[in-house]
Amino acid sequence: MIDVMTWMDDDLNDRRERGLYRVRRSLQSAQGTRVLLRGRELINFASNDYLDLAADPRLVRASNRAARRYGCGAGASPLVVGHLPPLRALERALAKWEETEAALVFSSGFVANLAVVSALAGAEDVIFSDALNHASLIDGCRLSRAAVHIYRHADINHLEELLQNHGHQARRRLIVTDTVFSMDGDFAPLADLLDLAQRFDCLLVIDEAHATGVLGEQGRGLTELLLPPTSNEQRTTNNQQIIKIGTLSKALGAQGGFVCGSRALIDWLVNTARPYIFSTALAPTAAAAARRAVALAQEEPQRRRHLLGLADLLREQLCQVGFPDTGSRCQIVPVVVGQSRTALAFSARLEEQGLLVPAIRPPSVPEGTARLRISLSAGHSEQDVARLVEALKALPARKHV
Repeated sequence: MIDVMTWMDDDLNDRRERGLYRVRRSLQSAQGTRVLLRGRELINFASNDYLDLAADPRLVRASNRAARRYGCGAGASPLVVGHLPPLRALERALAKWEETEAALVFSSGFVANLAVVSALAGAEDVIFSDALNHASLIDGCRLSRAAVHIYRHADINHLEELLQNHGHQARRRLIVTDTVFSMDGDFAPLADLLDLAQRFDCLLVIDEAHATGVLGEQGRGLTELLLPPTSNEQRTTNNQQIIKIGTLSKALGAQGGFVCGSRALIDWLVNTARPYIFSTALAPTAAAAARRAVALAQEEPQRRRHLLGLADLLREQLCQVGFPDTGSRCQIVPVVVGQSRTALAFSARLEEQGLLVPAIRPPSVPEGTARLRISLSAGHSEQDVARLVEALKALPARKHV
């Protein structure tokens, strides 16, 4: 008989030796640019709260109003009795914002990716997936039972080669990618991907998790930023070919995930996506807060303008003090140091100086590319950025790869 406890202990000890052991951070405050950790106030460069909305009083009030009227829990699947008015209103607001026929909300962005990919593809289909896609997209591909081909990160030529060699015999073909890659802050070549999707008759499934609310004049993400304006007819065609997934728990400061697209797509997911059918609906409190955040993202574009200006400033100052360009083009700026133990040591040293910057290690990133992941917020200031750069510049024997 397998000694489960011994097996677990051995594995965890091995993780400790390799600098891969993980512990949870227990904050003593709300999310924000300043947080309280172990009794100390730190400048927070770790959160995905990009628009600084997670603790915004307007979201809190919206959530409180929903709680007083509808309670705290949804109670059941949306298909049973859990599709409450705050959730319905949120889905209408998302569809209007994204200029699609309909939207569908899930309990998390991870669940949204699992549901969409596994519902659209099956054993007779083929998926082409970027090598650096988020774990939720990877798991969705596995759950689908489709044949999966991994193309080199953002490599259009490699993807085209795979499409030519493996796409013709499949019932359906999906190209699956993040738009903003969460560990590097770089962009998917979206226009080129759409061109390939049209040429090879593929659905293009994109996860805008780290772009929603941040990129584009209206905050609709990389699709708004990189795809040229289109006629109503072309927009309808694109909305049928592009399956757009987003999250409510990053820039929008709430909770949940969503997909936007045609009415036919949403009806299909309602009837076939197992993580939707068999999961309790998003809580009314979270739905109400998210709806308010969707409105604020449109009403206050200065938040993303300030955020992206800070990101430009950070990259410029890092370059000036000798850090290499890592390809970041947004609010996520990595400092690659190589080994996991080095990343942990640097993160601890920054924390001693009042800066919360997480060490990111395998399997979140490839072996040998452990890093500090700097995540900026609209609540940060230029002074915060300058303090961070000075602390990074002082790190001992830093290694860039």
